[in-house]
Parts: sequence; C-alpha cells; structure tokens
Amino acid sequence: MLNNIDGDNKMKISEVREMSIADLRDRIEIEKSNLDTMKINHAISPLEDTSKFRKTRQDIARMITVLAEKEKQQN
Repeated sequence: MLNNIDGDNKMKISEVREMSIADLRDRIEIEKSNLDTMKINHAISPLEDTSKFRKTRQDIARMITVLAEKEKQQN
C-alpha cells in the first residue's frame, strides 16, 4: 500500500478502506508533507506533470473521508 508515496498513481478506495485508523492518520501526514514538498519543488523548477498536485489532494481527501467513516463506526 505504501508504494504510492511518490504520488504517481492515485490510491484506490479499496486500498484506503483496508488501512487501519493509525495507518490512515500516518499516511495522511505523509501525503500532506509530500504535497508541501512538491509545491516547493514546483516553485523552484516547474514540474512536468502538474496533475500530481490534484491526484495527491484527492488521495488526501479520500483518506480523510475514510478515516472519518471509521472513527464514526467506532463510536
């Protein structure tokens, strides 16, 4: 599952749903950090594929949504 850290491919919802709550929290932080790094690198030298920004943001949103669902189920 962690093979997508570089942001090349979007994560499938089934992959996200298989992750534990702790894994989701960790992965969200990693992806947010990755997005910040990409933005900084893009400011210095433009990326060839700017769609990576959108894919990463969508992955983060997908993980946050599943995390909220799992936390709601726990309570």
